[in-house]
Amino acid sequence: MTTDATFDAALDLTRQWCEIRSVKGNERQIDRQADAVVTWLKTELGATIVSAVSSKGRPPVIHARLDVGAQKTVILYNMYDVMPASPEGWSVDPFKGGIVDLEGIGASFVARGAENNKGPLAGMLLAVKALADAGKLRVNVEILVDGEEESGSGAMRDYLADPDCPVRKSASAIFPSFCEYGGGAPRVYLGFSGIAKGEVRVDGCAWGGPKAAIHSSNAPWIANPASRLVEALSLIGKPPTGELARTAIDAEAAGIITDLAKAFDPAAELRFRKTECFSLEGDAQTLLEHVLSTASFNISSLETMPLGTDGVIPHGARAAFELRTPPSLNPADFLSQYRTALEKTPGAILNVADSYPGFRFGADAPGVSALLKSYETTANAPPQIWPWAIGAAPAYAFARHAGSFLLAGAGRGGHAHGIDEFMTLEGFRRFIQSISLWLEYVADETEAA
Repeated sequence: MTTDATFDAALDLTRQWCEIRSVKGNERQIDRQADAVVTWLKTELGATIVSAVSSKGRPPVIHARLDVGAQKTVILYNMYDVMPASPEGWSVDPFKGGIVDLEGIGASFVARGAENNKGPLAGMLLAVKALADAGKLRVNVEILVDGEEESGSGAMRDYLADPDCPVRKSASAIFPSFCEYGGGAPRVYLGFSGIAKGEVRVDGCAWGGPKAAIHSSNAPWIANPASRLVEALSLIGKPPTGELARTAIDAEAAGIITDLAKAFDPAAELRFRKTECFSLEGDAQTLLEHVLSTASFNISSLETMPLGTDGVIPHGARAAFELRTPPSLNPADFLSQYRTALEKTPGAILNVADSYPGFRFGADAPGVSALLKSYETTANAPPQIWPWAIGAAPAYAFARHAGSFLLAGAGRGGHAHGIDEFMTLEGFRRFIQSISLWLEYVADETEAA
């Protein structure tokens, strides 16, 4: 069991770090948070700092090492950047945080970063410290902490891709997080989807359209950038979900989905996603097969320039997007096809901010059985095993250094990126215990390998 001292220390550290506004663009606070993590790693954990420098003006990649002389090594990855937040609608100031009894959820720590991911970062580190202080840590630990996970982890991916990367070859890598989504059974993902992010933009210029907003009475003879943007968006993705293509599901994944469908509750998933219905009809098996095999182009925002105007032809329009693909499909291929299609739409420009492929590991990959075993003790229900996540993470970058990359951890959090982001106190205690147990079980697993 997680001791009260470890839990209290982890909660206090979470509170301290959530007070730091380490959001994209706030370089001073990003640096402050990075310094706070490095200082804790050195003074409290006694870790060696391998690297903690900024590259190309990006937030520092923190690489620390705890060497206990074991034969095997694991990687613990986490993040210190968070999304912006304003206090409107929150139960507490998002950058001060506090304990709130959330209706239907229970006693929780509420703050920006509580779930995503300063709570898991602090809990992960205190789990390691408790084992190390007790002389029970039986694996070497490479600790990697990302300062731009919310914007694609570019610096971390470059660090891991460097031929001279000092990360030691590891049995397994985990991304400790609260995996009891919506308060249900903890999920085990054996891989992650690929993603591309960017914008489609149209501005008034030589193709037509005004270079400044003009009166809408000119619509009969002046082209509208917003109309041209709608035309450009019609060339990719099938409404209403932006479906691009579906990939075949192999035999191993099909078997995992069949088992998953037996316990999967579509109604609970809808409640968790704050939605009344799915975009297709079908039972749990049909829904899971569809979401896991489908590549999609999501429009996350639409804007005209200037914003909030009426009775004008705007001088520009933009749509932000995320293109997500199952591991067997590459988002770059769809973007290439889209660029070709846009050549027939003068004025439309595709700007890609980032893109990387998905990656998948086998059900027998190192670390998987240890994770399942850790949930047997800590979780409220038998885990759900997914062949891969519908969300994206740079698993491919870790595959050069470890036999697996797994989202891992019991415990419940929620409202990431939203109002009243939280982690339950009971769930946080379970989370710390599950990470401690994984570190113990993976030592047994790898020593026997």
